[in-house]
Amino acid sequence: MQIVAMLTMLIDHMGIAFFHNQENMRIIGRIAFPIYAYLIVQGYHYTRSLKKYFIRLVILFVISQIPFMIALHVWSVNVIGTFIVALAVLWSLDRLAGIWPKIAVVMATSVFLEWIPFDYGSYGLALILIYRYLRHHEIVLAHLALNVFFYFFGWTIQFYSVAATIAIVYTPTLFHLIEQWKIPRWFWRSFYPAHLAVLAMILFFMRG
Repeated sequence: MQIVAMLTMLIDHMGIAFFHNQENMRIIGRIAFPIYAYLIVQGYHYTRSLKKYFIRLVILFVISQIPFMIALHVWSVNVIGTFIVALAVLWSLDRLAGIWPKIAVVMATSVFLEWIPFDYGSYGLALILIYRYLRHHEIVLAHLALNVFFYFFGWTIQFYSVAATIAIVYTPTLFHLIEQWKIPRWFWRSFYPAHLAVLAMILFFMRG
């Protein structure tokens, strides 16, 4: 699963950096974010130390931000920042009593993610909540409904991302086989900032 996420993200970002948002590469890239979001939920659930997990993400966020802006030509907070905020929301929801305080936290955070803005914004938070609190068929239907909602805000290409959720829900055996290819933790954790830094440097030298 990690290999699929890294490769599809790399293809997506290469499409943005070098091929002027070439649509086929962007479509392939829609596979990456749902996998990363799903793994963030798994990390939150299974980590031995949420504090250390959080700190690792903060470090990756900091070293990724400048390459992210240069390589992808954007002025927003990179997606690891979105994951950090989402983790804080998950932590809060697990400790709040009553439905209305939880709804208030989710709504306020969604507005915050869009206002700054963060990469994937409220969409990213919503998908993480779907993976955290729903099960099996519900996850696929909720992700599809989320894509329909954002379709009316012009995010049509994101429809392709539901393919990753379908794979996560219905083909665990396939992902289990892929996961037999063990990759070093340092490579997995450093891939996001490293590939952005390489793309940013290539663009820098290409522009002279």
